[in-house]
Amino acid sequence: EVILSCDSAHLYDSDNEVRAFGNIHVNQGDTIHLYGDFLKYRGDTRLAQVRENVILIDRETTLKTEFLDFNLENNIGYYFNGGEIIDGESTLKSGRGYYYSDEEIFYYKDSVEVIHPDYTIYCDTLRYDTRYSTAHFLSPTIIRGEDLYIYCENGWYNMDLEISQFNRNAFISTQEQIVRGDSLFYDRGTGFGKALGNTELTDTTENIVLRGQYAEYHDEPERSLVTDSALFIQYTDTDTLYLHADTLRSVTDTLGFRLMRAYYNVRIFRTDFQAVCDSLAYSFADSVIHMFREPVIWSDENQLTAGQVDIFTRNRRIERMEMYRSAFIISMQDSLRYNQIKGKDMTAIFREGELHLIKVNGNGQSVYYAEDENGIIGVNKAECSNIEILVENRKIRRIRFLVSPDGTFDPPFLVSPAEMKLEGFRWAGD
Repeated sequence: EVILSCDSAHLYDSDNEVRAFGNIHVNQGDTIHLYGDFLKYRGDTRLAQVRENVILIDRETTLKTEFLDFNLENNIGYYFNGGEIIDGESTLKSGRGYYYSDEEIFYYKDSVEVIHPDYTIYCDTLRYDTRYSTAHFLSPTIIRGEDLYIYCENGWYNMDLEISQFNRNAFISTQEQIVRGDSLFYDRGTGFGKALGNTELTDTTENIVLRGQYAEYHDEPERSLVTDSALFIQYTDTDTLYLHADTLRSVTDTLGFRLMRAYYNVRIFRTDFQAVCDSLAYSFADSVIHMFREPVIWSDENQLTAGQVDIFTRNRRIERMEMYRSAFIISMQDSLRYNQIKGKDMTAIFREGELHLIKVNGNGQSVYYAEDENGIIGVNKAECSNIEILVENRKIRRIRFLVSPDGTFDPPFLVSPAEMKLEGFRWAGD
């Protein structure tokens, strides 16, 4: 049933048409209320054309425009010269709009703008489902809020549940983080987000980038996961650290410090430092890297291995390494000869990022090729419980045997290079 009231009306029987003027009110089924200053209605098409100060109210949704056509046969309305829709806390403006009353769905085109107390949405095409308070983005879309910037080319956002999905070149930017991916999902209520395909998480305060093909994020407590070609990048003024692993996990403790774990097949590259291992943990609280299971480290010309290695850094430069269980340092003298230092545990001390001093603690063994300006003059093979080795300009300059040393110094022609390899020798240059 449709009821029309107005100040005055003209009925044209031959054309099955009504024209109404002033204070128009059309009420259909007591659910749709249509207001305006002028109306033309044709009974054969059931098309109502309302002009000037038009207001359409359907349950909790209100449409305001100056130009509205509404088909009472299929309950579809549309405007062409600008309109404003109010739904709860949200106000939507667009150049053109279509309203499907039975489905309670709006389609908006041309300079679409959604204004909410917490954010504003800008796009060219948007579908809004009033039943579920969900906006579907059908064109390049920008969402701006306080300390928030979101871009996508496809996606949706449920305004009641605060659940969102952003697709196609999507990224979310806050004061501290930037998240990119082919697909981004975020549940604000639970603080859970995930990213799929070409994901990238940038921490602008720490100059850190995490990349991978899949990522998860939790607000409370703050933690994240990146996997499938995971890559950790940390920028400094002088160098960049790259760390790859199958999976990267980051957690924040109760004091606000971050701990990152990487596993498996860890590989690290920086111009002054490279490494591989099975897994590691990086504490941002004390800037210590803990490397586990067959770690191999290269610093300049030196290869360092042990059962476990702890790397202490300051200002993002290596300060010292603690090497536990079967520590071994090798440097290549030439294609056949290797300088070697072996012991139970070792401490490697760095200056300005270069290896400076090595302390061997327990079961020390060494092989060192001495040379002058004419070349190799002899090979020193020694055993000593504790040893100190001074390194200058990336070369061994002095060795101190501290407790009960036992050694030999032979001319190079008396010993075969193969005989000068200590037990457990493994050159992993490849």
